[in-house]
Amino acid sequence: MSEESKEAKSSEESKSEKPQGKEESQAKETEEAKSDKPQAKKPPKAESQEDSQEQAAKKAEKADAKKEDSEAKEEDEEAEIVEVGKISRQLTQDGFEHESLGIDHLGVEMLKVDREFLIPFATALYAYGFNYLQCQGGYDDGPGKDLVSLYHLTKLSDNADRPEEVRVKVFLPREDPRVASVFWIWKTADWQERETYDMYGIIYEGHPNLKRLLMPEDWVGWPMRKDYISPDFYELQDAY
Repeated sequence: MSEESKEAKSSEESKSEKPQGKEESQAKETEEAKSDKPQAKKPPKAESQEDSQEQAAKKAEKADAKKEDSEAKEEDEEAEIVEVGKISRQLTQDGFEHESLGIDHLGVEMLKVDREFLIPFATALYAYGFNYLQCQGGYDDGPGKDLVSLYHLTKLSDNADRPEEVRVKVFLPREDPRVASVFWIWKTADWQERETYDMYGIIYEGHPNLKRLLMPEDWVGWPMRKDYISPDFYELQDAY
């Protein structure tokens, strides 16, 4: 083969190889560019409806719990602040030990006194002008808790439009509910103390005729106590 033909052949081969190299380099560059590009993040999966409802319920429960805690704190703070009335202040000045229970929704002062001091305490209130025992009664503070003897006193006078009132409470142990009778200060305590004795078993020491008023004298138990168990049957008795 002549030299001219060899050169022509080599030139043709080089021409055919050159475009292939170009295409390969372009393909490489595009692949590198693709690999360099940051891959788009897949969007997070949407939460299911049940999960979102559970989260909403949990948030609501937490909010309710916080609200209850704040309300409980407010109630405790209110309970600590007890308004002391003028009768309580006067009794304190005169040296009569007691505890102020605040003022009820009707504006009546409520005072707590130990049973040992009830008679001098009641005598002082009588001297202050509380000459009428409007109501004497009792109640059970709950199973296993104290029994309470209460006295609602009124200051009566001529042409009184809105007479002054006060309520005295004596808390008595359930095992030994004894307290002095105020019959000798206010005669209206007669049948009222008898009724309280009949229903709650509070014994009013010094009462002139302390016996059952509503129930038969041989009745067992105190019907208005919260731990009272009604008998399965009632014995019929003669009415005379």
